[in-house]
Amino acid sequence: MAMADAVNEIHDILIDIFGFHMTDKELHFWIIGVIGMFTFLVVYFFFKWIARMKWSITILSFIYTFTGMVVLVFAIELQQAITNRGNMEFADAVAGLWGFVVLFMIYAVVGLIIYGFRKWMNKKRG
Repeated sequence: MAMADAVNEIHDILIDIFGFHMTDKELHFWIIGVIGMFTFLVVYFFFKWIARMKWSITILSFIYTFTGMVVLVFAIELQQAITNRGNMEFADAVAGLWGFVVLFMIYAVVGLIIYGFRKWMNKKRG
């Protein structure tokens, strides 16, 4: 509800300050375009920074997968609301995402243990 109120408030501000009288399609074109470009620039510089790190591919893969999981989880929740097959609840979406995060953390811990063991074995040999 707060998001809808914020969007409506921005719409009214644009009309009051700039005198813009746009259709919804025109308003969506400009607002989503500006938000998209801002997001792109933030993500671009953030990913360039991550690319310099040792585990950059793993980090970027996690971010990409997590983003896809967010879209998938909310698509499933919307589908449940549309078809009335289950309850559309934010808590369900959060639980699903926690499932991915927990399983990823187990993967990361196992991977770090194997990595540490290999480093230790190489040190012991050399």
